[in-house]
Amino acid sequence: MNSLGLVKARLLFKLARRRKWGGSHTAFDNLKKGFKSREHELVQKAAEELIKENLLFRKPTGYGLHVSLNHEKAAEIKQKIFELLGVKIE
Repeated sequence: MNSLGLVKARLLFKLARRRKWGGSHTAFDNLKKGFKSREHELVQKAAEELIKENLLFRKPTGYGLHVSLNHEKAAEIKQKIFELLGVKIE
């Protein structure tokens, strides 16, 4: 398993655990919190790829970019978390 894939799964898990689906969103800049400083660049790359994969929604606001999990892809997101981290999300 590559480190980018693992960071993607950890990022999805973090957002799912905090229930950031659809209308509930968080600042893009806050995504790196909880990760080691040497991983911050990788977290940004992972988040950008998750947006391209349509697993994360972008929500531009007047105070910066926010993101949330795509609730229409919930099954795919939960499966990815389980496969890579072994954690089941309800």
